Amino acid sequence: MHQKILTGDRPTGSLHLGHYVGSLMQRVALQDTASQTILIADMQGLTDNGHNPRKVADNILNVLADYLAVGIDPERTVICLQSSLPALAELTMYYANLVSVSRLERNPTVKTEIAGKQFGRSIPAGFLSYPISQAADITAFRATLVPVGEDQLPMIELTNEVVRKVNQVAGKAVLIECRPLLSKVPRLPGMDGKAKMSKSLGNTITLGSDEAEIRQAVKMMYTDPNHVRIEDPGTVEGNVVFTYLDAFYPDEAYIQQLKRDYRHGGLADSRLKKILEECLQETLSPIRQRRAEVIDDKARLISILRSGTEKARLETEAVAREVKASFGLDVLG
Repeated sequence: MHQKILTGDRPTGSLHLGHYVGSLMQRVALQDTASQTILIADMQGLTDNGHNPRKVADNILNVLADYLAVGIDPERTVICLQSSLPALAELTMYYANLVSVSRLERNPTVKTEIAGKQFGRSIPAGFLSYPISQAADITAFRATLVPVGEDQLPMIELTNEVVRKVNQVAGKAVLIECRPLLSKVPRLPGMDGKAKMSKSLGNTITLGSDEAEIRQAVKMMYTDPNHVRIEDPGTVEGNVVFTYLDAFYPDEAYIQQLKRDYRHGGLADSRLKKILEECLQETLSPIRQRRAEVIDDKARLISILRSGTEKARLETEAVAREVKASFGLDVLG
């Protein structure tokens, strides 16, 4: 297990298909080949929910249940809670003195999210600086590999900048750089085809969606507005239904044939959506069943989270002590 993996999610709602195909499938596969930690990033969840903290607190165990439902095994993957790891906040403070405001404002991911949330100049300081918090998370676990979507690549770049600056201050290699691990489908669009699948945009299919919700979501999906009649040639590019079929349907040759038929004309959007719905129902049914089995056992969920967090606390505190010493602040030991 030479690779150390750090990944995680903000608990602001149930995880969705974008999470599943984007990194959850990878995380399940990596359990046997790497030392993996999953961080439930509740403090980062507050960066745009400080006015509504219950939205974060109420979803911590929901997200943990989602992890277990897709196949994350707490015996093989450490699952921990960000707010119960003080070393992460300490590292964030150290790193904040090495990163300028202008550098944060240039981050394309942050710029896009600020525009989408329409903060204007009322940007919470925590939101603007959350890439620094992510750098703290990654380096605290000495992660070498971080599963991310394409939109998170600037975060990896900033993390490695911080690593180099800390090592420069220390005069030796205290921290290590990491590299991203992109998935087969690094960015899954929302059902409307206008943006990535996002809880805040309300264009998601969650892992706990029931049959009726899945059916309705697929029915609403964007296809080709010019494909009015069945015999009309259709466009595959930008067609959300095909994007989801590419991500989830196991028979790639069959999907390629469907694309040829659609481009030629003679394949109805309703037929495509029926194929996709059946695929998603089959994918999510066992996940939904496993989730229902674990979500009501609060004691077990808390026990898993407490055990993983204690393991993580020892690891992150060791890194924080080294960084603290690098800044010469270990006067009292």
